[in-house]
Amino acid sequence: MVNVGDLALVYQEDKPAFFARIEDISADAKPDWYQVTLLVLQVPVIETVWILRPSYMDGDTFTMNGVRVRIEKVRAPSESERQPLLPRRRSSGNDLSAENKVISIFDRKKR
Repeated sequence: MVNVGDLALVYQEDKPAFFARIEDISADAKPDWYQVTLLVLQVPVIETVWILRPSYMDGDTFTMNGVRVRIEKVRAPSESERQPLLPRRRSSGNDLSAENKVISIFDRKKR
């Protein structure tokens, strides 16, 4: 189940559509329904409120205007699942070869 502060991936017709952060969950006037405030992470960022049942927040499929929608909580990969951006190479000391050169974004010339 998604909770306030969680990152969620919203699927439309079984295809990933957008990421959203859960901003708030509060009871709706209808029993067993909740108002879920989503910060949709797109350009431009928008905030929207969906009225959902708890099962929908648990990942069950529902429809909006005839479109199948599903919300899935995004979990960060565990330490063992993370893959390095670049393969690690053995180096002697702190030598930086040409291919390992670090370029600072702060050393750029100001225009």
